[in-house]
This record gives sequence, C-alpha cells and structure tokens, in this order.
Amino acid sequence: MQKVRFGKSELMVSKIALGGIPIERRSKEDAVKVVRRAIDLGVNFIDTANGYTDSEEKIGLAIKEYPRDSLIIATKSFARDKKTMNEHLDLSLKRLGTDYIDIYQHHSISSDECYDAVMAEGGAYEGMLEAVKAGKIRFPAFTSHDIATAIKIMRDGKYFSVQLSLNYVDDEAAAVAVPLAKEMDMGFIAMKPLGGGLLPDVELAFKYLLQFDNVVPDPGIEKIEEIEEIVKIVNSSGTFSPSDIEAVEKMKIELGDRWCHKCDYCKPCPQGISISGVLSVESFIRRLPYGRAVGIGGQNMSAAANCNACGTCLSKCPYKLNIPELIKEKVEIWNKFLKQH
Repeated sequence: MQKVRFGKSELMVSKIALGGIPIERRSKEDAVKVVRRAIDLGVNFIDTANGYTDSEEKIGLAIKEYPRDSLIIATKSFARDKKTMNEHLDLSLKRLGTDYIDIYQHHSISSDECYDAVMAEGGAYEGMLEAVKAGKIRFPAFTSHDIATAIKIMRDGKYFSVQLSLNYVDDEAAAVAVPLAKEMDMGFIAMKPLGGGLLPDVELAFKYLLQFDNVVPDPGIEKIEEIEEIVKIVNSSGTFSPSDIEAVEKMKIELGDRWCHKCDYCKPCPQGISISGVLSVESFIRRLPYGRAVGIGGQNMSAAANCNACGTCLSKCPYKLNIPELIKEKVEIWNKFLKQH
C-alpha cells in the first residue's frame, strides 16, 4: 500500500489506519488474525486507546512478530493530569508490548475547560513532554469532538497531529481543520470515516476522504473481509469524480433529516437529555461490545425516556432535525438491543 508523509513528524504511514475499537468484540485469537491481516496488506498505522478495554492487549499480541520500526502505533488517554496520564501510558506500553508509542493522543479535548486542565501545571501535557524526553512517546497529539476547540488547539502549535470526525456527511472539518492541518504541517486522522458504521457506501466514503492528500482515514475494523474490502478500494480508487460528488450530495439529502452532526446547538435540554448522545446510539451498538455500549449509552438512553416532545430543541437545530421523533425512534432501537442481549 502507498504510504504518505504524516505532517512534520516525517513518519511515513499507510494511506489508511486500522482503528482498534471493534476488535474489542472479538476473541483474542480472531482479533490477532484481523490485525495481522491488515499489516500483511500494507497497513502500518494502528490506532487504539487506553480506554478500549482489551484492544491494546490484542494489538500487542498481534504485532509482536513484526519489527517494531515497521509499524506506527497510536494510542490515547482521557487523563487530564500528569499522574494519571503517566499511569495510562505505562499500562499502554505494557499491553502493547513496546518501549514507545509513536503517536500519543490526549483523548477528546473537546472544550476549553478540558484544554485548560491538560495544559495546567501538573497537567497531562506536562506529563506528555516528560515522556517524550524519556523516549516513551515520539510525537504528542490530540483528538477532539468539537471543531472550534480543535482549531484553537491546532493554532497553538503544540501537537504533531489531530484526530477529528470526517466523512462525506459529517464534513464540517473539511472546510477549515483539514486546510489548517496542511498549513501547519500537522498529521490529520479522520475519525469515523464510515460514520460509526452508519454510512452505506464504503467505496464512496473512502473516495471522498482520499481526495484530501493530508488525511489518513481511521476505520474501525472487526473482520478480515472488512479490511480486505477497504484496502482493495484504497489501492484501486480513482479520483473523486463529478459523479461521486453528485452521489455524495444525493446521500446527504437522503440522510440529512436523520443525521445528527453532534454540533450540540440543541443544548441544554430541559429534561437533561444528551441529545447528540441519544441520536448516536446506533453507532455505539454497531461498534462496541455489549458491556461498553451499555456503560456509555445506558445513562443517556435512560434519560431519553423522559422526553416529553416539548420542542425546545427544534428551533435550535441548524439541520432542522425532528429531534423528538428521532429520540423516540432511538429509544425503541435501544430497548430492542437490550432485549436481544
């Protein structure tokens, strides 16, 4: 697989990464086979996180037969203080069976408050710099779920890469964040290239993303046939054509009145419902093992049952979603999911 330069880090990474969430649901044996198949197909960039239950451990088992310098390993920590970050880092190193992490990411820095905490005296960034000096981390990085916060952080120039949601429907990052990453020579990892498993056209999804020469899509992979399909698309994909643009616009229209962009302009809900969390519940169901899906989504979905269709959110949503109707639909999907397990 063709490799691309990952910003000022000068790392040469495969045109796609392998995302480590879905292998949580596989046995160790099956997960190892998935990761090794991806590597054998030319994927040298693997992205996981401390919080993805046993994902790091499975990846560690998979990569031990490969030369360490042939792979680019990225992981993440939700820690905001130095002490916790160091604990997470050492645990990740142990699980992955390595002495260093190539790309270490502060996970979900999605508000000014989070960023201030990370940058405070004794904060996680201080710990990250110390770990770089100690050789445990090569390049500091961050992920975010808020474009405005991410752009502010990018402009501060403290990190080598950023990871943001980007796909052909959730495309807000394409307007400013992707060009800014190129301008600042930062690596850009595209989170949720398939919309958390909700976008129906895999080939169109990757053709859209591969038009950005500084973006590395990071699909979560659970099965060997998934990575084989994606690699085939990436290796044979032509340019993003006028017909592809037309197909994207058509898909946006089809999904537009049902797709939450997680802008959170609908906040606050009078009933205390995390609207974007509720509307994203199918992504949790499709990507996560049952226990973690319940742990992340359970509280949101319990609150969702309190929706009284007051309509406060309707005037706030810039995408004109019928939020009360969608909440009702997602609650039904969630209850069906619980009954199945």
